[in-house]
Amino acid sequence: MSVLPKLACMQNRRDEAPNQELAKELAAKADRKGIREIAENLWNKDKNIQFDCVKVLYEIGYLKPALIGDYASDFVKLLSSRHNRLVWGGMLALSTVAASRADQVYPHVDKIRRAMANGSVITIDNGVKVLARVAAAKPEHNREIFPYLIEILEHCRPQSIAQYAESTLCAVNVQNRKKYMAVLTKRQSALSPAQSARIKKILKTLSTADKVERFL
Repeated sequence: MSVLPKLACMQNRRDEAPNQELAKELAAKADRKGIREIAENLWNKDKNIQFDCVKVLYEIGYLKPALIGDYASDFVKLLSSRHNRLVWGGMLALSTVAASRADQVYPHVDKIRRAMANGSVITIDNGVKVLARVAAAKPEHNREIFPYLIEILEHCRPQSIAQYAESTLCAVNVQNRKKYMAVLTKRQSALSPAQSARIKKILKTLSTADKVERFL
């Protein structure tokens, strides 16, 4: 039986509750057949079905990312969509599987960066997560990606610094730690007290972690 009738748009609903409920149901049952149908309909001619399907998939990703890992390449393809909602939805879904599918995502780093350069705040926020999680997977990934993450931290708007610092932390190691810490220290003066407290927590953690190779 098709799961498409459970999508919000198929019920003439404008809220996201049906999509969230469907995601919970598919995740709870590990319904790979139903998930495959949702993934196939990322390319439906009806954009509303596309929008609902990407929503269902990233909601599943929040719950059980392993269930949508096979569709990482589809999420990458969405980054070229002319519909902004599919771009940021694809990036969000990709962020939930980037750690486990790092080798698959790594060849598409340039495409991810282009999507971030032209994308919405949601696209950028989740793009940082994607890149950091891929960078954390292997030293060779890290060497290519981490300088770009540092560049983002150097130039992003002040209200994003703490969030991006936290997202990037998984990719910090003994080789790149000093540069990361220096950027955060330099930008602290632009932060609110609450944001500054988040950065100070990171800096304190790193300053006492001399003997580990990665800081989580």
